Amino acid sequence: MKTLKLILLCLFVSTHSFANVSPKEKDALIALYKATNGHNWNSTWDLEAPVETWHGVKLDSEKVVEINLQFNNLDGHLPNEIGDLLYLRKMNLGFNKLKGTIPSSIKNLLDLKVLELFMNGFEGKIPSELGKLRDLESLKLYSNKFSGEIPTELMELKNLKELLLGSNYLTGHIPNEIYALSKLEKLSLMDNKMDGEIPVEIAQLKNLQELLLSTNQFTGNLPIEFMQMDKLSTIMVSDNNLNMEYISVSGNQPVFNKMDLQSATATMDIEKE
Repeated sequence: MKTLKLILLCLFVSTHSFANVSPKEKDALIALYKATNGHNWNSTWDLEAPVETWHGVKLDSEKVVEINLQFNNLDGHLPNEIGDLLYLRKMNLGFNKLKGTIPSSIKNLLDLKVLELFMNGFEGKIPSELGKLRDLESLKLYSNKFSGEIPTELMELKNLKELLLGSNYLTGHIPNEIYALSKLEKLSLMDNKMDGEIPVEIAQLKNLQELLLSTNQFTGNLPIEFMQMDKLSTIMVSDNNLNMEYISVSGNQPVFNKMDLQSATATMDIEKE
């Protein structure tokens, strides 16, 4: 009897030890590998080895929860199967050669908290489906080729702390609904083709620390209400069509302890996260 129990225990331990991700999740990873020329990656995957050994893949309870493949020479596009990684919490594919559009299946990643696709060649419109990722805290799409307007659906991301969309080809206005992003700490729209007035609703973002809007076609003046933003320590709005040039300020103290809204000093801005 003791021998039987020991055999059963060993069988349980063995089965548990070699448990793996679901076939659907593994197929999604393989689709990513094939769609981005995985054999040419800097750190490639051995598709015959267990998934937990694959570079940049993190598992939790046999679920794929993180993909970190930045600086890894991914060259291609994101496959639709990426939406099958239902337990993904973070995806960082920055500093690669990805192109094409972001597949609409991205809306399935409801557990996603961090999406970093910066420094690639993505194009087309920013998909409105991203607005369904209500747990998202960081969205970094800067330095791509995105065009069109910022989807108003992004204003539904109530947990968002970082929205970095600089260095693209975005047009249109900043959505007035931006006040809904109450947890936002960093907003970068610099180096685009956006226009219209800078909305006063931004002043309702009480947690905002960085506001980067330089090198666009914004008009009008900075809203006087910005002086109530106690946490804002970095503001860059030069190289626009504003009624006057404003000094760009970056530091650890609130901006309006150090600058006057009527300042006419122009400075050169640099892209930063």
